[in-house]
Amino acid sequence: MESWQLRFDTLEALRLSSKGQLSYCSRWQEDEAALEGCVAPVELSPYCGWVLDSLSGQLAQEITPSGTSTPKQSTPLPKRAAAEGIPPGSHRSSSPPSSTEPSETKENDHLSLLEINQEVAPAVLSSKVAKVEGCIRMYEELHRLKAKERLRQRQEEQEQMVRAAYAQASEQLKRFDELRELKRHQEFQELQEVMEKSSKEAQGQQEKLKEEHRHRAKILNLKLREAEQQRQRQEELERLRKEEGQERLRRLYSIQEELLQLNQQIDPNYRHKDLPRIDLSAYSNRGNQICGLVSGLIRTTSEKGFPTQADVANTERALQEMRGLISSMQQEITAALEEKKRKDEEEKKQKQKELEEKEQMKSQTPAPAQQSGGKQQKEGLQVKTEESIMQWYQQLQDVAEQCVAAFSEIGNCKGNTEVRKIKTNLQKAATIPVSQISSISGSKLREVFDKINNLLSGKAVQTEGQSVSVTQHPQGLDFVYYKLAEKFVKHGEGEVSFHHDSAFPIAVVLSGIWELHPRVGDIFLAHLHKKCPYSVPFYPARKEGTSMEEYQRMLGYEVRDSKVEEQDHFLKRMSGMIRLYAAIIQLRWPYGNKQGAHPHGLSYGWRWLAQMLNLEPLADVTAMLLLDFLEVCGNALMKQYGVQFWKTMFFIQKSYIPRIEAVTSSGQMGCLSRLKNFMQKCLQAEEIPLPKGILTPSFWRT
Repeated sequence: MESWQLRFDTLEALRLSSKGQLSYCSRWQEDEAALEGCVAPVELSPYCGWVLDSLSGQLAQEITPSGTSTPKQSTPLPKRAAAEGIPPGSHRSSSPPSSTEPSETKENDHLSLLEINQEVAPAVLSSKVAKVEGCIRMYEELHRLKAKERLRQRQEEQEQMVRAAYAQASEQLKRFDELRELKRHQEFQELQEVMEKSSKEAQGQQEKLKEEHRHRAKILNLKLREAEQQRQRQEELERLRKEEGQERLRRLYSIQEELLQLNQQIDPNYRHKDLPRIDLSAYSNRGNQICGLVSGLIRTTSEKGFPTQADVANTERALQEMRGLISSMQQEITAALEEKKRKDEEEKKQKQKELEEKEQMKSQTPAPAQQSGGKQQKEGLQVKTEESIMQWYQQLQDVAEQCVAAFSEIGNCKGNTEVRKIKTNLQKAATIPVSQISSISGSKLREVFDKINNLLSGKAVQTEGQSVSVTQHPQGLDFVYYKLAEKFVKHGEGEVSFHHDSAFPIAVVLSGIWELHPRVGDIFLAHLHKKCPYSVPFYPARKEGTSMEEYQRMLGYEVRDSKVEEQDHFLKRMSGMIRLYAAIIQLRWPYGNKQGAHPHGLSYGWRWLAQMLNLEPLADVTAMLLLDFLEVCGNALMKQYGVQFWKTMFFIQKSYIPRIEAVTSSGQMGCLSRLKNFMQKCLQAEEIPLPKGILTPSFWRT
């Protein structure tokens, strides 16, 4: 700022100077007043006299004392210029090109002075003028250089002053910025401290409120928890009371049900009027009295709410009395039946003896002539199964029903939690190993067999982390027999129907169990005949009054919601069960007693085949059953019966297949075509191939 002020001051001083007051005209050629200076005669400057006087005095002093000065020393400037090769008058052009109008005025003044001096002193003035002019030029040059140097120095000083002022201003600006930043930072810090202080105060107040709230909430939670615990205790006591009451009520109902069942056993026995000297009316009357007593007790307790423990004890005593009554009645009936049986045997022996005597008398008389034609053979095949086979079928069904009756308590255990748990564990222990049967390796198959055998033998086995044994309940063994046999049949109609090879590992395990526990085999056959009557073989007839749904079930169809299963699914299930049966009759457990006979060997299979061929064929079913049966055990039957088997095969080819064709429609020819191809290949090769999936000796080493 100071340098600029100095510059302005300088310019103002120049403007106020004599030169600054001169007027300049850019159109001087048109201005006549400006041209007057050029037209007017040349005049010397008033200073020229002072300069000439000064120079004249100096020259006089130089000439007078010395007097011997050579011309060389006083050589005028023009001569020197000529000696130096400068033309005369060139000194006038040696002025700097930047000379201004005042310099031109000075030159004009010098020229005027020289002309005057030339007129005054033509001889002396020429050298003096040259010298004066040179001095003037030198003075002007020196003055110009000094002015230029002073100007340069002044400019440097001005620049230094400007730089210093700029640096000072920059530093002051920096200090100002720093001060402003410091103030702003201090204000921000103070504001932040105020905010933090207020925030801490608010936070402290909030924490105080939270603490109070937590304290109050804790007190309320404690009160609520105590109230909830009190309510839960009351509910638990009420629930326990209700459960105990319901359990006692269920116990009363189960006792009443058992009493009614026992009382029903009295009524049929009351009809044994043919027994000599036995009267069962007293038993019936007492049984009715006990049932009425228990019914009245239950009715009274139901009105009150729940029965007490004394009521349960009274009903249990009534049950024990009823059981004792039944036991006494059965003993009396047994004694009477034995007496009657003994008398019947005596009468039978007497009649047999009389018949023998009559036969002896007839043999003494001539026999009548026999008819020449003899008995005529019935043409055609049978419609019904042989009576002996049906008796065997009925015996197996009776065995299954007796088994169900034997575990009636464990089967109807809805009210007893402990018995229901035992039932569930036993069922899992019996069915899970059957589901694990596979043909992966012989060692695993043996593990499954050992697990089933141990369960049936009364040993404890592990099932889902629990130890299970049939000895946990008196009816446990019968229950396991029934469920195990049922599971084998279900595995046949499910697993074997989809994977034919699985019939052999299932059959070999069942054969081994059958050999050690024959009752399992009998119940298995009962289940199998019930599910697949063609395994007897047996074609159930529709009796009068039997509904169509019931008749379909008798034929083996599954009926659900009045809908009969599709024929393909039915045939597949029947095929699985027949294949399992055909595998059982030819396989034995390799680690069992090989000296004994097979519990259900090939003789039963031969009887099945013969009986099947004696029955009228059924469309689609007969062809499928024969094909599956022969594919599985045809090779074993061929080895066992030899020529008789091949005669049977020829009979099937020549006689029985045409009968099947006669009852088969065009849309049911699939099974029949496969049977024809199988028979043709076997008869041509005179060999029945081994079934696919048969267990070889090497399997048991895996």
